[in-house]
Amino acid sequence: MNVKQFVKHHREDWQQLEQMVSTLHRRKSKIKGSDIDQFNRLYQKSAQNLSYCQTYFPEEDVTLYLNELVSKSHNLLYRDQLSSMKQIRHFFGVKFIGLLLEQWKWIVVAMILFTIGALGSFFSILDDPQNAYSVLPENIAQSVDPDQLGKNDGQVDSALMSTSIMTNNIQVAILAFAGGVTFGLLTVYLLIYNGLIVGGIAAVFWHYDKTYEFWAYIVPHGMIELTAIFIAGGAGLLMGYKLFVPGHYSRGYQLKQQAKRSVQLLLGTIPLFVIAGAIEGFITPAAISLEAKYLVALLTVIGLILYIVIGKLVLTKNSSTVSLDS
Repeated sequence: MNVKQFVKHHREDWQQLEQMVSTLHRRKSKIKGSDIDQFNRLYQKSAQNLSYCQTYFPEEDVTLYLNELVSKSHNLLYRDQLSSMKQIRHFFGVKFIGLLLEQWKWIVVAMILFTIGALGSFFSILDDPQNAYSVLPENIAQSVDPDQLGKNDGQVDSALMSTSIMTNNIQVAILAFAGGVTFGLLTVYLLIYNGLIVGGIAAVFWHYDKTYEFWAYIVPHGMIELTAIFIAGGAGLLMGYKLFVPGHYSRGYQLKQQAKRSVQLLLGTIPLFVIAGAIEGFITPAAISLEAKYLVALLTVIGLILYIVIGKLVLTKNSSTVSLDS
């Protein structure tokens, strides 16, 4: 049986289970006696279907769909309703990590597109500094002054700066995500464009022999900030790809499914932007040594790695529990 036949054969049961899950969520109530047998039967069957798909169709969309459906059903069947705080912890501790692991390839693609733009502008301006006026936006090319770097440390309104930066970065992430509806073309443009700016400015500072100083002001917030942008960009690219190559489903269905998943990823990046904005507003312009700023960057990288590793361990543990229950 191929995947198309498999979906056609079992789709009605999945839709019925999905409808029951949706209804129970809207009612905000536990499963009642009249529904428990039917719900349990559909849940057990869907769990078996998921196990089959994981073996024979591991890369197909139906496997991701069933994994989400079975997880939702498991939560309703075996767990008490979660408080708002528990829901938040569950999202950032398990759900968000699961989405990242499912879509890591597209996050890498987003990073590659950004890097292509950065390297292109860097080597162009490295070859001829005058290219800065054609590669970089006019306002940036005219305002970049490496000699002024660090001159205003400790003299800026950090709170106002942090809020402004955070708002701008979230807007970039939203555009990168929303660019998916253009079949990913807008997302590709935004990623390459932002790479051009970073690479171009880095080349300008290279000519002034201030590379070490430049990156000291970029990496403390940049590691988290760029990670969040790559996540949002990856979500937009995946949405665009699914619209361009919908597979066994309609483009309308793919848009609905990928938009839902991408919005969850976008929501997961908001705390990252808040942290990055706080660092850029309070630590980057602070009158501290360059080494201290590099230390902050190192700590952010370690924090990101620990967050993903611990989240993956929790996700693996929860997945094992679902498998045993099914």
